[in-house]
Amino acid sequence: MKTYHNRLKELETYTGMGEKPADFTDYWKDALEELDRINPDVSLQKAEFQGTHTECFHLYFTGVNGSRIHAQYLRPKNISHPIPALLQFHGYRWNAGDWCEKMAYTDMGFAIASMDCRGQGGLSEDLGSVRGTTVTGHVIRGITDTKEKLLYRQIFLDTALLARILMHFEEIDAERLGVFGTSQGGGLAIACAALTPEIKKAAPCSPFLSDYQGACCHQECQGAYLELWDYFRILDPCHEQEQDFFRQLQYIDIRNLAPWVKADVLWGIGLEDKACPPSTQFAAYNALTSAKKMIVYPEYGHEPLPGFQDKMMQFMTELL
Repeated sequence: MKTYHNRLKELETYTGMGEKPADFTDYWKDALEELDRINPDVSLQKAEFQGTHTECFHLYFTGVNGSRIHAQYLRPKNISHPIPALLQFHGYRWNAGDWCEKMAYTDMGFAIASMDCRGQGGLSEDLGSVRGTTVTGHVIRGITDTKEKLLYRQIFLDTALLARILMHFEEIDAERLGVFGTSQGGGLAIACAALTPEIKKAAPCSPFLSDYQGACCHQECQGAYLELWDYFRILDPCHEQEQDFFRQLQYIDIRNLAPWVKADVLWGIGLEDKACPPSTQFAAYNALTSAKKMIVYPEYGHEPLPGFQDKMMQFMTELL
């Protein structure tokens, strides 16, 4: 039986499968230029839920394709000077969650925005239309259309636009931003930091959205990655379009975006994770060039990692 030390030794040199497209940089340069042309039309609406020391708002803005995107926005009351802000992203198909869950951050002096991903379980719209089918999930939405129609291109841009919006709030210090999330949220934290170089801290936990081809070829497709298998089983059972399929997904693979991250990174991983296999996570982690640290839980899978939230909080307090 391999010890976890031996497993780590193998994973520390893994870089993933498939090549980054030659036009990858131009693809995201064009995407960010599209973002520059958008009027986000930001709206803050006071939420019914309020805290004793915290103000709670529904934040709406217009993203690509005209979709209105929703985020919960919380800030301490009686702010006297610009404060740091955090961006939180949720797990696959879920939503921003309960307001009270964020109050530990506002109690410490942060503002925090928690975004509902378009097309998933929250209040955000998804007005983009694509040719083809999604079969069972979001990763492959747009895969049979042009690469500009990939759903995660739009979601990645939503995260970057939300960061830009926060940086323009008068109560926010634009030099002190952090991002975090678990599973899909962890992948979005890396994508947001890659597309927003001003972000100083990123704390992904068990991130999704990495090394899609590796997940399939290593027969590690469980959880959300199963939709890739479903695509082939239902739409391409003989894998005649496999090369084009995985080439498209390279544009929304966080391992290709990771080298652009300038933030300090704290990464939580369970080595028994079947939903977001360690190999897919290491493919992205090994591509990071900024200061980074990984907290490893050998016996844990895709589940809460004990102590990691406290470590993440301490990591973010350096922004205070």
